[in-house]
This record gives sequence, C-alpha cells and structure tokens, in this order.
Amino acid sequence: MAPPPQPLPSGLSLGRTLGKEKFHKSQHWGFCNNVAMLVGEDKPGIGGEPLPGQKLKPKYSVFPAGMGSDAPAWVAFDKQVLSFDAYVEEEVPDKNQELYRIRHCKIYFYLEDDTIQVTEPQVKNSGMVQGTIVRRHRIPLPPPNEDEYYTIDHFNINTEVIFYAQRYKITDCDQFTKNFLRKMGVRLNPPASRPDDPYTKERQKTLDCMNPLRPYERIDTLKQFLEHDGHVLRFFCVWDDPESMFHDPRELVLHYYLSDDTIDMKEITPVNSGRDAVPLFLRRDKLPKYAPTGLYQPGTITARTVLNVFGNLVGNRGRYILDNRKTGAVHQEFYRDSDLKIGEVINVWGRKILLCDCDEFTKDYYRTKYGIEDFTPVPYKTPPPPKPEKTFPPYTGFGSEEDSLCSCMGLLPKPPQKDFKKFMEKDRSGLESNILRFLAKFVTDSPVDKDRKFIICYFLSDDTISVYEYTQRNSGILGGKFLERGRIKKPGQELFKSEPSEYFKAQDLFVGARVCFHGHNFLLVDADEYTINYMEKHANEFSVADTGFILKKLKDIAEPRSREIRQVFAATDPEHTKVITYEPFRNLIVSITDGAFSEHEIMTIGRYYGVKEEYETDLHLLLAVAQEQLKKNSFENFGQLSAVFVYNDREKCGVLPYQMCRTICKSFKLPLADDLLEAVLTMFEDDNKQVEYKKFLDGLNWRENQIPAFQTIRLPLKNEDDWNGQPPSLPFKKIKYLPLLDDLFGKEE
Repeated sequence: MAPPPQPLPSGLSLGRTLGKEKFHKSQHWGFCNNVAMLVGEDKPGIGGEPLPGQKLKPKYSVFPAGMGSDAPAWVAFDKQVLSFDAYVEEEVPDKNQELYRIRHCKIYFYLEDDTIQVTEPQVKNSGMVQGTIVRRHRIPLPPPNEDEYYTIDHFNINTEVIFYAQRYKITDCDQFTKNFLRKMGVRLNPPASRPDDPYTKERQKTLDCMNPLRPYERIDTLKQFLEHDGHVLRFFCVWDDPESMFHDPRELVLHYYLSDDTIDMKEITPVNSGRDAVPLFLRRDKLPKYAPTGLYQPGTITARTVLNVFGNLVGNRGRYILDNRKTGAVHQEFYRDSDLKIGEVINVWGRKILLCDCDEFTKDYYRTKYGIEDFTPVPYKTPPPPKPEKTFPPYTGFGSEEDSLCSCMGLLPKPPQKDFKKFMEKDRSGLESNILRFLAKFVTDSPVDKDRKFIICYFLSDDTISVYEYTQRNSGILGGKFLERGRIKKPGQELFKSEPSEYFKAQDLFVGARVCFHGHNFLLVDADEYTINYMEKHANEFSVADTGFILKKLKDIAEPRSREIRQVFAATDPEHTKVITYEPFRNLIVSITDGAFSEHEIMTIGRYYGVKEEYETDLHLLLAVAQEQLKKNSFENFGQLSAVFVYNDREKCGVLPYQMCRTICKSFKLPLADDLLEAVLTMFEDDNKQVEYKKFLDGLNWRENQIPAFQTIRLPLKNEDDWNGQPPSLPFKKIKYLPLLDDLFGKEE
C-alpha cells in the first residue's frame, strides 16, 4: 500500500511541466497567396499534446498497443493484404434486355501503407473492360470528409464503402481478414448473399438449352501432352538380322514418347563394326502392330470421317457432316505403352525386335501404373573376349626404365609422368622438410672403412636418396657428397627384364636396417629427431614406429613366458624404483625376442614408456642468444616496437596476450627463430598467461641492457665404442617397465 502524499512546504507547488522533455511548438500561422492566415488548425499544441477540445485525426490506421512488434507498419505488415468480396450495381438505361447490371469485384486493403485496390475478375465474352477498376493508392473519404482517407476502421462485412461516388457493397472476406479484424477488436457482421446478374443468368439459360445441330467429335490431346511432356520410356532391344553376312545381333535403343504415343529407334554401332553410323534406325512416328499391310491412297487414313449429305443434287454443291459411325474408315492398331514389356517381340515394319531391358525411369513407370515388379533382363550380349595380356620387351639399357617403357605404350613416345600430387604434399614447406635423415656406417671388415660415418637423406617428395660422408680430421678420406641424389634400385634384380625394377622406399630405412647402395653395404645406426617423430606420426606407413603393432608382436612372442619375464625385469630393478635404464632394457628385449626386433622397434617401445627429463631453461642464456641474433642483423628499432606495444595496451596494465605479442614481433620482422621467440615470450608470462612486454623489451634491447657474452656449450662426440651395436641417442635415460608388462600380460593381482 502506497504511503499518503506529504504536504508541500508553503509557497511551493508542483509545476505542470514536471517530467516533460518535449516543449516544441507547432507552426499554426503561414502564408497562402501572400496572405497571412491560420493554416495549422489540426496541429497539436506544445510538446505534441492536443489543445483543449481538439481531437487529432490519425493519418494512418492505428493498431492497438501490444499487437505485433514495435516496428513501423511498413515493416510489421509487409506483404499482408486484407481481401474483401464486393459487388457494384450499375444502371443500364439504354437497353431493354437489362435494367441494371451486377458487377462482382475484389477490394484489397494493404496494411503497410493503407492503400486500396479494386479489381474485377475476367468474364468471358462480357464486352466490358475488366481487370483493375481502381489502381492501388490511398482513397479519400466521401464529402464532407474528403480531407481524410480510408483506414482499417472503415471496413467490415455487410457494409458499404464509396470510392469516388461509386458505391461498393461488401459481402464477405477471406479467413485471414476475419482473423485480423477480430484481433483489432472489430465485431464482424454476418456475411451477405451476393446477387447474380440477371442478364448473365438469362444468357446462361439460353446457352444450356442449345444443342449442336450436327455431330461433333472432339479429339483433345493437350492434356496428355501437358502431363507427359518430356517423359520417355527407354528399352534396350536386339535384332537378329537374318540378311547380314554373319548373322550378328544388332543392338537398338527404343524410345517411347508418352506425350503423343510415338516411337523412334536408334542403333548402337560397335567400334570397328564396318557399318555406317546413321542418326536413327526408325524415325519418330506411331508404330503400327501389323505392318506392312500395303499402301493406302492419300486421304484414306484420317482422324475423322466426313459424309456428303446431298451429293451433287443441289447446284453441284455438297453438304458435309461428321460421321459418328465412321463408315468406311480404316482402323489401325498402334503400339501403346501397355504392349511393351521385357521379353516381348514387337514387329517393326516386318523386323522382329526383342525387348531385353529398360532403364530405371521405365521400371518406375510400369511399377506405378501397371503394378509390374518383375524386370528380369534378357541376356543378349555375348561375353566380351578376354583382353590379350600386354607384354613389353625387356629393358635395353638405354635411358631409364620408365622412359623406355613409355616408348612401348604408344606410337608417339611421351616422357614418364611424375607424381605431381605427391610432390606438392611432401615437398619442403616452412619448417617441414619432409626429408628423413639417418646416420650410417659401412658394414665391412676393412679397418680403413670401418670408422667412416655417413648421413643418408631420403626425400619423400620423389623417393630419391642422397648420401654424404661425415668429414673427420686426420682420417685421410675427403668427406662431402658420397652418392648423387637419385632413386636407388634394390640389389639382386636382373638388369634386362620386362618387369619394372623395385626401388628403395621410405619403409626400407629405419634404425638397425642394412641396405646396399650400388654395392656399398650400410648399417643405419641413428636418426634425427624429425625423422623419428615423422615415422611415429605416420605409424600406419611405418610398422617399426607403430607402438600397437610392436606390442602385439612382442605379446605373441613373450606371452608363454610371462611369469619368467616379470621376474627378470624385477631382478633388473633391485631397489624397486619401477624404472630401469635404457641399456639393460634393450638387452632384455633382445634376449626375449632372440634378435627378432630391430633397433628401431626397441627404440619405439623405449620412447613410448620412457621417462622424459625436464630441462630448466636459463633465461639469461635465452636472452643472450636472442641479443646475439638481433645484434648480427642490426635490429635497433626498439623505440617503435615499444610504442606499438603501449598502443595495443588499452587498459594500461603492462601486459598483453601471448598471441598479440607474437603478432607484433612478426609485423616488425624480428630476426629471431620461431622457437626462440616463443621460448622468450613464455619466460615473461605471468600466472594469467599474459606477457609483461616492458620486461620482454628490456631483455631484448642489446643497446641498453647488453648481457655479457656466453660460452658456447659443446656436446662431446660419441666414443668409438658407441658405433658397435650400441643404442642410438635418446632424449631419455630411464624406462618405466611396469606399464609395459601390464600392457603385455595384464595387471598382476
């Protein structure tokens, strides 16, 4: 309950304008023919409020509040029209056949702008101009209210409206109009009956009593044409031509046009058959069932039969009428769609044609219209003769095998096509080199060649291989390129043969593999990190890097000795740390599998179950490396870089998102590698993953905050013993063997 109003202090009162925001005044005075006079009688007062005793007339239809959306009428009621049925009664003073005329019409009221249109439907042979009687526009009310226009409030059923002195009687409306008027709060009157035009009624009686004085026959094919235009039934046929030399069957295609029941046929001419190709075997026309039956005189076969009633008795003139009995007409039976079925033999002007099959549209048509479900085709094609196997002559030794093979494929030799798609997918792109690099050594007993080291590069884009020898000081052997880049054949193949040779693939190269390149035997002892990661990423192509496949293979070998293997692993870990070093782990796998596993497979298991060591990156080391790179590239634009960072810091909090900082550095073309830039940005991140850009810029500014030079850390080279069957370099040293045993034999109770 609201509290009672409090009395105002003496001398104070609430003004009438309290809470108002509009105080504009309407212009009521103006000039008409240079005479000052009152021109704004209907204009409101101050702030748009009506003056005392003034009732403002709405210019457009006013809809109740809460009805529809708050959008303007031209948006809310777009393409919405009220339709009323009405009629007009006109006097006809100059004709004795009719004293008045009733003209039915439609009244359309457009809700978007209160425009009205009146149309009259077309009546055949009316003799009057019909269609749009009143074009669409706003219609004023009849005098004395001609300054106002019709709105929605002026329309209802069983009422009259006057448009330009013409009185229209509204009899009914459609359902949408009724629903709209009810929502507007209009009480609808009951519909009124629509009177008929007396002259039209009398004329219709006369037309109904008239009978044709002569027989009339109407042949209407328009309906069939409109329903089936473009619908064609297609049958595959065969004709065993007895007059041909070899009595070979001739394949035909029959088209039945449903629009006019005509048929045409086309012959399928085989390649190198010796026959001339003709457009059509049978031109399009109706096909008689019993043909040929002889020739008829012109005019014998007609659609209608005409009789001469008087002959030549009356002035050598004839009187002709249609003959319903069709006396003397020649009747012919033509093939219809019901006569065409798979397996039927039809007569095509004396030639027996067998229908063997049809297309899917034809099957659907017969299934729908006639209920036929059996469309078993009749075999009519003889099986094609087996293609002779193409044999190629052996390789001659001139050029490549692919080039020599292309000269045997056609009369015009073409160069061998390269796999361009593979080249585009596997070519170098950014940081993806798509090159597999392996460290190898000679498999030999020669003391000179035993210590030579090689780098084997496999290019995935074109399956080529190149070999480089590692330069060793005081070895007496000049290092560098050892084998030119190219595809290498596998050993043990015949040189001059018809079959293409086999080349080394990427799957043939892995750690521990022995390969022979042009008589040189290599042992692959290591691979770089990119190669190992690529093979693990594409494990479906490299089985030696597929952990699932390797575990399944190991399980099949070791499952019968599961208890013994568990005891061996436990004995290797006497302190029960649940981890063992890689060297004893490798020796155990080799002893379990009896050497069936390659070095790469053992390394894959070790990487999967290995304990990765976390290295703590030194911030000063990273900044020293970054400053060294910036100094070498003479980058000194730190002032503008700082200004851009400050500009993007809208909240002036001193931090920016990581991705935005990286984008700004890239826009300035900061001469730092991606991994180095990302590592430095990560060092300056706070708990919310925001980069403190001021500290970041101070750390990179080698002009003002130069970090002392650092010693380059060099990793010692491997000893000579590391090449004698020792495991490759790994980013981990310890292996978790319990998860491996659980995956192989299940968890131990």
